[in-house]
Amino acid sequence: MTTSLSLADARRIALAAQGFGSRYPSQVGAAQLRRTVDRLGLFQIDSVNVLTRAHYLPAFSRLGIYDRALLERDAWGPKSARRLFEYWAHEASLLPIGLHPLLRWRMAKAERGETGYAALRRFANERRVEADAVLARIAADGPLAAADFENGSSRSGWWEWSHTKHALEYLFWAGRITTATRRGSFARLYDLTERVIPADVLALPTPSSATAQRMLIDRSARALGVATAADLRDYFRLKPAEGDPAIASLAEEGVLEPVKVVGWSQKAWMHREAAKPRRIRGAALLAPFDPLIWERGRTERLFGFRYRIEIYVPQPLRTHGYYVLPFLLDEALVARVDLKADRQAGVLRAQKITLERDAPLDTRELLNTELERMAEWLGLGALVLGETGLAE
Repeated sequence: MTTSLSLADARRIALAAQGFGSRYPSQVGAAQLRRTVDRLGLFQIDSVNVLTRAHYLPAFSRLGIYDRALLERDAWGPKSARRLFEYWAHEASLLPIGLHPLLRWRMAKAERGETGYAALRRFANERRVEADAVLARIAADGPLAAADFENGSSRSGWWEWSHTKHALEYLFWAGRITTATRRGSFARLYDLTERVIPADVLALPTPSSATAQRMLIDRSARALGVATAADLRDYFRLKPAEGDPAIASLAEEGVLEPVKVVGWSQKAWMHREAAKPRRIRGAALLAPFDPLIWERGRTERLFGFRYRIEIYVPQPLRTHGYYVLPFLLDEALVARVDLKADRQAGVLRAQKITLERDAPLDTRELLNTELERMAEWLGLGALVLGETGLAE
């Protein structure tokens, strides 16, 4: 039997599943941070640092001010302290370390050359000797970055990677190496997986690919609350042949309940444990790669809010700015802000603010409060506001 949900109900379910609607804790420690990443399932990594790198922002959006060193220790600290690991999940991601077994099927496919781009797949076959040589050097010398290999750094463009970089990425996708730590420039230092991931995690049994995919879809559904099949697959980048049988299995068991969201043409699913709050209250600035909004079509379906990141758009053609964060107020996306951390001047610059036409009258005041909170979190002494306009 299919349940009917209003769009407002679906929004509230989705927001609650993503950890919105609660007051910021008075203090944020490791436990609160770990609960947040466990709820979301991952933090997407992005190296753009015009504000702060994207993987730091989802916790700030849900918890408020916290010490970023807590996340760094869990991600790149001593082996005994590791609580997160890097892998390709929803793009490059930091994931709870307990999810390692659920992604071994993807590692095995990469190791066999069955996934990834063409240049990467070649290292599973005709260029395997080169990959083995790179692996042997890491085994002998310890953690290394691409630039530590002869001719190992990018030549002149973003996509013009060296053969060594492709070999490293192949080994990373295959699970043979992982990130030991990051250099100041955010360059990844690769090391053997067994020297980074705790032994008790590596000793966990490896589920079948079907079981792992089912468990990943379950986590997607918990994190999304209500979602289409495409939304559920997208969360961990599962293909239809990988995700759809898992969805069918979970639906048959009653873990996923069929729902019809008013205004959606697609069939949707709701996790049976999804909270159904009567209202959501709160304010948050959202990273461009926050899991609430990273799937732009879903963002439009849920919020009626068209959002595109314009980093790669030439400046004269940008509509809202370079690094734009949507502003969530209660149950709606009501504004967007082009932000820059001017570290030399010690200020957070809100270079352009765009309010939605139906934004509440107190939007600017509440937005300024969140911007001041962000400036404090980033260690910036002042907030400088630029022009404000209305969305067209």
